[in-house]
Formats: sequence, C-alpha cells, structure tokens
Amino acid sequence: MGSIRGAFSGFAVLGLLAFPVRAELKPIPLQSKINSVQPMTGLVLWESSGNADTDAVQLEFSYLRYSDVVRTDGKYDWSAVDQKLNAIASRSHQAILRFWDTYPGQTSGVPDSIKALAGYRERTALSENRETGFPDWSHPGYHQFLLDFFEQFAARYDQDPRLAFLQVGFGLWSEYHVYDPGEQLGVNFPSKAFQSQFLQHLAKTFAHTPWMISQDAHVASRTPFAAEPALLDLKFGIFDDSFHLAWSPGYNLGGWEFFGRDRFLRAPAGGEILFPDKTRSDLVADQWPHQAREFGVSFLISEQWLQWIDLDQIRDLGKAAGYRFRVIEFLAGPGESQVRIKNVGTAPIYHDAFVAVNGIRSPDSLKFLGPDETRTFVVAAGGKRPALTIVSDRLVPGQTIQFEANLPAE
Repeated sequence: MGSIRGAFSGFAVLGLLAFPVRAELKPIPLQSKINSVQPMTGLVLWESSGNADTDAVQLEFSYLRYSDVVRTDGKYDWSAVDQKLNAIASRSHQAILRFWDTYPGQTSGVPDSIKALAGYRERTALSENRETGFPDWSHPGYHQFLLDFFEQFAARYDQDPRLAFLQVGFGLWSEYHVYDPGEQLGVNFPSKAFQSQFLQHLAKTFAHTPWMISQDAHVASRTPFAAEPALLDLKFGIFDDSFHLAWSPGYNLGGWEFFGRDRFLRAPAGGEILFPDKTRSDLVADQWPHQAREFGVSFLISEQWLQWIDLDQIRDLGKAAGYRFRVIEFLAGPGESQVRIKNVGTAPIYHDAFVAVNGIRSPDSLKFLGPDETRTFVVAAGGKRPALTIVSDRLVPGQTIQFEANLPAE
C-alpha cells in the first residue's frame, strides 16, 4: 500500500513543475479546521432505524426490493425511491442504496409482472433456517428486466446529489452468495454469462454514480471474474458486510486482494460490521482508524454500534474514513490563484468537487485525488482578500466540504 501511494505522490510532485509561481502571486494567510464528518464518508446508519437524524453521520443505508418500484402491470413507479431519498436529504445526508431479490425469510423481490411471464417458475427453499423465495434465473425475461431496470434507474438518478453510492449484486441480500442451500448457477443464482453481461451493462450505464459489489464475488465457482479477467478493469467498488473478517488472513481478505488492494484509488471501498458484544465494539474502535487507511475505506455501516458507543463517538470514528483535504499553499494575484491541496485522508473523493476562489472554480476536479497525493489547482480569480472554498454539485442542502489549513501571515 505504501508503495502505491508513494508512487502517486511522486507523480503529483512532478506535476507541480507545470505550475511556476508568477511574481505577482503572493502567499495568502489561511486558517481552517475540519470539525465534522465529510460528505460521502464516515460511519453509516440505516435510514429506517430512527437514529439517523444526527450530524454525526453523512450517509444513510437502505434496502429496496425491485417490486417496490415496478407495479403489477409492469409500469415503473419511482415514488418509493424518491421518498427514501427525500427523507435522507432532509437530514442533510446522502443515500447508499441496494436493491435485492432474495432475502432470508421473505418472498422474492421480483415484480409480479415478471413472475406472471410464461415459463417463469420461482423456487422456495430453506435459507438461514427460513423459508425463502428464489428468482427463476433460467428465465430470459428476468435477465432483460434487470438490464432495463438499472438503465431506467440511471436515467433518473445517475446525477442525483441525494444518491452517493449504489450497491448491486445477486443472492442473499445481494451480497453475491447463497450459502444455504448453495448457488445453482442458472437456477437460484445467475449464470456466469449473465453476470458478465450485467456488469458490463452497468459500467456503460452509470457515468456518474459509483457502484459497488461484494467481495464475495471473488469466488471462481460462482462468478466470471477468474475466467474473464478483463471484467476486473471495470470501475466498480467493493463492499464487505463482514469487514472485520478481512483484518486477518482468510476468505474476506482474499476477496479484497483478488479485486486489487489499490482498487479504492478509482472506486469506493466500504462495508459493514455487526456488533454482538462490547468486546467486538472495543476491537473495532481500536483498529478502525488503521484498517480504514489500510483498505482505503470511505464508509462503514455500523447501526449496531450504537449499542456500545454514543453518537459523539460515531462522529469521531467517522472522521477516520474517506477523503480529508489540506490546503498547503494558497497564492493569489489580481486575477489568478494557485492552491496546493493534499489529501491526508484514507481514500479519494469519488464525485467531482472543485477548488473555488471568490466563487470561481478551478477547471480541474479533486475527484480521485488519492491519499497522500498533492495537486495544484489554478483558479481564474484572486484579489487582495480572496475567499477559498471547495464546492460540489453532488451535495445536498446543509452539506459542506471542509478543509484544513494553517497558513500564517508572513
């Protein structure tokens, strides 16, 4: 990890040579602190929990069924999605959404209009000791529905600031596995051929919203990645809903390594940890800042942590994840400024954000500025008392991207 970040920092230093300091640019004093969790980062609470109305978090997680959107007549009704997004945005937060079709103890989330297709046959089986409905993965009509669904979803929400990240997948909870009764490809789990088609379709469909799959997708017997390594070049992120198990050698860590430990430089990394007791809580609290940096994590779903820690601790621990910008130089002249920014956080920002002086933006984005990487931004604005901000069109009202600075007056 160190060598990867060091390489990126080296490239950034070389890039600085392209920005000579002109004589009329003078150092500008600047003092600023980051005192809150940054947008699109930190610990995450469930939208449905009733705990999320707090400034200790910036993100909320929610599941939806496909049948929440598609009516019995096959027509789309996005009001359920909009209601969730509006409720989350009303708290000055953004959403992480995941659609599912298989959930232990539930009938499938497949719309009734698909279930009514000729030849479509669902199966019911015990999973997690509960009667569970499984889609008919042999039916081409269901395949086409999923491709169409996410195309329509992207057309409506791909540039929506209420949505930070999208998680996708198959199997139980869309976590890319059916531990019980096991994956039967083309029966209760999609074939490798359809998975490949689906992943490539999403890569073409979403131009702005980062999408993620579970690290469980690394298993060669259930997914096409081993047989089609070119799929690894698609810009999807990774989530791990048993993230603490990746902190030592084993199955989960193997998944992160399979998809590439540097993947977080181009797509988000996140996960969830369950907190059954105080021992687990103490373990995670102790190791979380280090592991967030090791894995390049931007967020951690942690609803159960509130059994053991309070919201002030949720806020403090949340600051350990994601991007964190530091202004290390601010020069300005009559009509131009140069601003050097270093990301001292654990991961890049994955949406466009811009250095702005007096409201005028730099043409270059902070997007994908990696940890420990430094970049210089030129802004066509200056003056004797220039005001520096970081702005983004991907924020909801009440959100602000903060930065650190300790530039004294000369």
